[in-house]
Amino acid sequence: QVQLVESGGGLVQPGGSLRLSCAASGSIFSINNMGWYRQAPGKQRELVAVITSGGSTSYTDSVKGRFTISRDNAKKTVHLQMNRLKPEDTAVYYCYADVVVSTIPKLQYGYWGQGTQVTVSS
Repeated sequence: QVQLVESGGGLVQPGGSLRLSCAASGSIFSINNMGWYRQAPGKQRELVAVITSGGSTSYTDSVKGRFTISRDNAKKTVHLQMNRLKPEDTAVYYCYADVVVSTIPKLQYGYWGQGTQVTVSS
């Protein structure tokens, strides 16, 4: 069993900052890509940022220059530093990880966290 537990969401004023964290635990051999998705009311879930095991990052255009994704491979954690937040960033944010649970045979599965609410409002 693998679990992803998120923390750090909340209510913040426009222009403010929040830092989301996600910790993976369980039967983990290694973790490949980790990322953050978000889903606003009435909208589809969208990829916000992804980071590879080697540290390469990618962001959706709307957050470039404002959000930074990082990870600690030893601690099996991923973080999302969100600066200059806008009302349109309001959503439930989900952590995602591609987890290798076995090497022989190689088995890799995608896991999701439970989601954390981020609300940007004055």
